[in-house]
Amino acid sequence: MNSSQVVCALTIAGSDSGGGAGIQADLKTFAAHRVHGLSAIAALTAQHTRGVTAVHVPDTGFLRAQIDACFDDFRIGAVKLGMLASAEVILAVADALEHYRPAHVVLDPVMVATSGARLLEPAALAALRERLMPLATLLTPNLPEAELLLGHPVTTQAAMQEACRSLLAAGARAVLLKGGHLEDGGDVIDLLATSADAAIESIRHPRLELEAHGTGCTLASAIAANLALGANLSTACRDASGYVHRALLGGYRPGQADLVVLDHFGAGTSGPVR
Repeated sequence: MNSSQVVCALTIAGSDSGGGAGIQADLKTFAAHRVHGLSAIAALTAQHTRGVTAVHVPDTGFLRAQIDACFDDFRIGAVKLGMLASAEVILAVADALEHYRPAHVVLDPVMVATSGARLLEPAALAALRERLMPLATLLTPNLPEAELLLGHPVTTQAAMQEACRSLLAAGARAVLLKGGHLEDGGDVIDLLATSADAAIESIRHPRLELEAHGTGCTLASAIAANLALGANLSTACRDASGYVHRALLGGYRPGQADLVVLDHFGAGTSGPVR
């Protein structure tokens, strides 16, 4: 197989030393989809299943060098964006994307930690809204992240529908709003909005009673992999959602905390779930 036949995807995100989320989850997801994974590390974290103990952000010149090296040698079918810790990092990534214009960009706006702590300063949030959102093929916020982007609570299914429309109006080209934080006791329902004129699609899975790590990273990476492989946006999102659900069903607890890490390769061998 020559280079023109190899499908590649690039993740620009943070490294998780515990292996459950971030760059590590992204690369596992790409591999499970038979996509060659590339990475540009925007942040280094010291973390395990019990929490984050330290964070280091490399200078933006080195981040741009990583991105340039990837685009210089590989045919990149899609880019996934994850943890971008500062306004300077976000602007550097936006500059690179405007220069290279990849066909697909999936933006997972990592802004709120599992603990509920806010990860972005106001300047970084503004840069994400103004520079990255318009460049993304798809925005994949969870409910706390959507609330930060919009500035108001999103607490019901009806409010989720309206939030999708508001994010489109704010500049997003398409939105997959994740409903896992909606505490209504029912299935997990994610909403896909592709334009103001199109009907909003629902993607539903049974709610699993477990605490998992890396689901948002994995979902965005699976969507990016599917787009790089030629799927349309709806199919890419539905197949990615099925992949995450299978990976959760096969999840395991590698650390001392009761935190489930996804089974990427078991999920990848099962085929798409529609």
